[in-house]
Amino acid sequence: MRLPPRQTLPWIVLLWTLVEWLPDASAMGCLQSIACKPKSFRDGVAVLQVSASIDSNPTSIDESSDVILRYRTPHFRAQALVLVPPVAANEMWTVGWIQACNHMEFYNTYGTKGMSSWELPDLRNGSIRAISDSDGVNYPWYGNTTETYTLVGPTRKDSKFTVSMNDNFKPSITWGVPVGDGNVPELTAVRRDQSFTTWLVAINRNTGETLILRTVRWRMRLGIRVDPEKPLGQRAVLLEPSAQEQPQIQSENESIPANAMLKPNANDAQMLMWRPHEGDPVVVIPPRY
Repeated sequence: MRLPPRQTLPWIVLLWTLVEWLPDASAMGCLQSIACKPKSFRDGVAVLQVSASIDSNPTSIDESSDVILRYRTPHFRAQALVLVPPVAANEMWTVGWIQACNHMEFYNTYGTKGMSSWELPDLRNGSIRAISDSDGVNYPWYGNTTETYTLVGPTRKDSKFTVSMNDNFKPSITWGVPVGDGNVPELTAVRRDQSFTTWLVAINRNTGETLILRTVRWRMRLGIRVDPEKPLGQRAVLLEPSAQEQPQIQSENESIPANAMLKPNANDAQMLMWRPHEGDPVVVIPPRY
């Protein structure tokens, strides 16, 4: 037997009301009766823009001192615009740049007497494949000003920020043999070739969870010819390359070696050696670490 219309009407009205209500609930992202689950940091973090470059200016040479030759290379620069979701009450995340040195050749030749070299022993002998290039204080970060951004939960909305870093070389090299008693100019050549990997990383400060967001590889090379017989201010000439090859942002991220996250950093681990053409090598400046 068919039910009277007055008994079916309430169900039809209820169904129609629910259908009318669902589009609004969908726009809000969830039903009002069900708590919305916020997007996790891992799923929500996004790199909106990233750039890496080396300045186009050539290495500058400074002969103003009668004791040392100075030079300054162009800057490597990296910058990223990052978007992160709200951070939970029990979480703290730091986003920033971590850098490691993969290869270093740094030789200063003194005619026929020999050469001095800054060396990273573990990297040189192959026992490690990279060493931290942290500032030596804020491990594992390259620095702790523009290089990092820390978010402490709870935060209620998305956060957008920029992290940036720059790096260059500005060493001092003695005109005379570093183990000699005098300061007679004998430096004849400088050669440097270093390679680095730089990562944009997010680290959960509570759990140690590490998210690699981008990977950049770059290299700095230079050669300087020196005529010690010429007067001060006219001795050194920059050789190729006058302009550096540009950094490469990798299409796939690379893992971070353990040594890139821990002490020592490259500055503390390096040592200055004197390697004469005849005789045994001499440690001029031992590593600090």
